[in-house]
Amino acid sequence: MTKYPISAIIPSFNESHNIVEVLKSVDFCEEVILVDSNSTDDTVALGEPYYTKLLTREYIHSASQKNWAIPQAQHEWILLVDADERVTPALKEEIIQLLPQLDQKEFVGYWIGRKNFFMGKQVRYSGWKNDKVIRLFKKSQCRYVDKHVHSEIEADGPVGRLSNKLLHYKYISIDHHVNKLQRYAQLQAHDFDDKVGKIHIFHVVFKPMWGFFKHYFIQRGFLDGFVGFSIAYLRSYGIFMRYVKLWLLRRGMN
Repeated sequence: MTKYPISAIIPSFNESHNIVEVLKSVDFCEEVILVDSNSTDDTVALGEPYYTKLLTREYIHSASQKNWAIPQAQHEWILLVDADERVTPALKEEIIQLLPQLDQKEFVGYWIGRKNFFMGKQVRYSGWKNDKVIRLFKKSQCRYVDKHVHSEIEADGPVGRLSNKLLHYKYISIDHHVNKLQRYAQLQAHDFDDKVGKIHIFHVVFKPMWGFFKHYFIQRGFLDGFVGFSIAYLRSYGIFMRYVKLWLLRRGMN
């Protein structure tokens, strides 16, 4: 198979259920870097036939991990794919066709849309309809914003958009997802500590209620059926836990 001058970066931690498929999906990249946060399962062993470089580092938060890995890539153009995402054949072909023009264009990065799957169903609404991320970018002009959760690329220049999408499999099990919400809430508490004043009923009652209402009604989650209801409910729970964790953090109990 022809390899192209792109460095693919795949962050991982205990992703044995995902790692082979995600690495296979970037097999057109000349350099494939697995950035592992000291996995305790067989992620690294399963991925070994498919990556060209292994980097290991204790996990601090997602942005920190990615920003640490980006300068270590060989090529100027980076394709960063999370372990629960897949590059489709159509997206792969689009990137390959774009390669000869990348350095002639004004763009320093590209937005890539995502098709999200949750509880075995493609989610078409629920706030995920227009989901997109910057995942193809120049390493010299792009870095992730230094925040604990949901950090995005800060690009030093204009950003274009690709036509084809990543596949994003957000769901493993309901217990896994709730645990992830708990973990994110704890990390978000640090991001929100200097932005939020005293926590009161507005934060723990009305903001979670608004989160549910927004996802289920305004963003038409009801059109996704029971899955849409579940997403809205879990969203409200995540907001509630964010402020519980912040309340605990300020009292040294988190």
